[in-house]
Amino acid sequence: MLRIREIEEKIAELYPEQEMRCPTHLHIGQEAISAGVCANLSNNDYVLSGHRCHGHYIAKQGDIRAMIAELYGKVTGCSMGKGGSMHLLDLSVGYLGSSPIVGSTIPIAVGTAFGSVMRNEHSITVVFFGEAATETGVFHESLNFAALHSLPIIFVCENNFYCVYSPLSVRQPENREVYELAKGHGIESYQSDGNDVCEVYELSKTAIKKLRNGHGPIFLEFMTYRWREHCGPYYDNDLGYRTKEEFEEWEKRCPIKRFRQFLTTSKIVDQKEFKRIGNIVNKEIEEAFTFAKTSPFPNPELLEEGIYAS
Repeated sequence: MLRIREIEEKIAELYPEQEMRCPTHLHIGQEAISAGVCANLSNNDYVLSGHRCHGHYIAKQGDIRAMIAELYGKVTGCSMGKGGSMHLLDLSVGYLGSSPIVGSTIPIAVGTAFGSVMRNEHSITVVFFGEAATETGVFHESLNFAALHSLPIIFVCENNFYCVYSPLSVRQPENREVYELAKGHGIESYQSDGNDVCEVYELSKTAIKKLRNGHGPIFLEFMTYRWREHCGPYYDNDLGYRTKEEFEEWEKRCPIKRFRQFLTTSKIVDQKEFKRIGNIVNKEIEEAFTFAKTSPFPNPELLEEGIYAS
């Protein structure tokens, strides 16, 4: 969680330099979900994501230097500098990619899980998305197909209550819970606190164990909150779509502060160890940004590589 937070804070700090020319959707405030879920996965398991994808890529142990280089549009980036913030990829750790089109990776993830079954693999597929993706038709088609074929896939909904600037109240009927939509497709579903990394870890651990034992798809909805603007490095509380009180209440629920307090109170980690971990993370981040800034841009010839037709 600390790695995700510090990397994104650094992105926010340097973004105004205008060297990162791609739109970027920061994961700050939502780190517990990606960290808690991916801690239960191996390199043989698959993860796909949407536009707010940095946390999922990092938690799945994606190459951080390649991720930052991608944001800078460099050839050493994980998509050769052609994808930017929302098109991350690291096949070596089972991170199969992300896309800015809302809901678009959900059917791809279902196809990935279906492929695992056809190849007799024992892999789990996890797809992360926001609650707005549950309003798309392909979401329901995908859940129906996954349930019908009892596929080894976990649908992880990060419910941060807002689609850009629109709250749930103007998008979905009152008194309807998102995870109940999945129940309607016959899928085992749960709702939990997405800012409590221990709760996220234990719930996803149980779900993954069930899938490894032959259980069909499971839907996990985690309630959370993004701190920064929908797209970009700044805060946007001045726009009036959410109140100062609401933001401050969620800020108090910071997943990193909560876990740090738990570790301290339980005497699992002391301040000296926290400092050591912080130094490791900061050194790693500095090296990643130096690597990205000093890497070359792609040659024009790369424009015609990785395409279906010339």
